Amino acid sequence: MSAAPKPKMTADEFLAWANGREERWELVDCAPTLMAPERAIHALTKFAAQRSLDEAIARTGSPCRMFPDGMTVRVDAANAFEPDALVVCGGLPPAEAIEVANPVIVVEVLSPSTAANDHGLKLSGYFSLASVQHYLILDPDRRVLIHHKRGQGEAIETRILSEGVLRLDPPGLEVAVSDMFAAQ
Repeated sequence: MSAAPKPKMTADEFLAWANGREERWELVDCAPTLMAPERAIHALTKFAAQRSLDEAIARTGSPCRMFPDGMTVRVDAANAFEPDALVVCGGLPPAEAIEVANPVIVVEVLSPSTAANDHGLKLSGYFSLASVQHYLILDPDRRVLIHHKRGQGEAIETRILSEGVLRLDPPGLEVAVSDMFAAQ
């Protein structure tokens, strides 16, 4: 049985505490938060998105790498999230790392219990990192992809897609929107 977390932690304390735990945790406003079990459609959509991004990287031969869920993205001293997929280009984290400091693309699959954080706290948090160019939110129930892209200055551009090709530039990847979702 694992020890209960302290009620409030910094990101440094959280990462040290969470390292090696069997459960999946995130830090939300200094509070360790246990991630809920996933519905089948969530898991299948997450896998489809991971596979699609990995295949897009392979097609372009870019120096990027897709990481599935399990890696932590620290957005500030009070918040550290575990996205469903992410892409890093260039400097890869060391093999022992549990944290990714420089994601270019971050993906979250919506679930009923996390939608508010995915559209709010995580949106602002991920874009507080200079490396993040794209934040993708996948709605598996509606089969809709919400693409937030870093624009000029501090602008964030948003597109809502249910078909077609998603262009992620930088780093120069293209994926079919339908491939980001589990087959029906």
